[in-house]
Amino acid sequence: RLIRDQVWVLSFDDRMVAAKAAADLLTAVGNPECQQTLPEVDRLEHLREALAAVAIALAHVHGRLAWFLGAAATALTPVLHWRAMPAEDGSTFGAVPPSRQQYTEAEEAIRRLQSLLASIAIA
Repeated sequence: RLIRDQVWVLSFDDRMVAAKAAADLLTAVGNPECQQTLPEVDRLEHLREALAAVAIALAHVHGRLAWFLGAAATALTPVLHWRAMPAEDGSTFGAVPPSRQQYTEAEEAIRRLQSLLASIAIA
């Protein structure tokens, strides 16, 4: 709405960063059918790759796009506290295994973010 109402005027650089981030997110978390067949360790790896893509994009912008990407990164931080490997005898430092539903919800959030960034890139 902010873009449509011209409250948020995107620069060329903002659009380029949004397009790159959208492409990186699409690469990290593909279609739901493929993701759900992967082992949990691979699903978690892909989610963390997506979070890294958001962080890298955030490092290249300022203003409203930085606020937007910062909020997205904050929303995705729970994946940093997840573990996919069984706990050995040592400490897990508070890492917990997520449910399959949590994986699915996080992947869907990445897909929604990817769609929004793609639309920002062409706005």
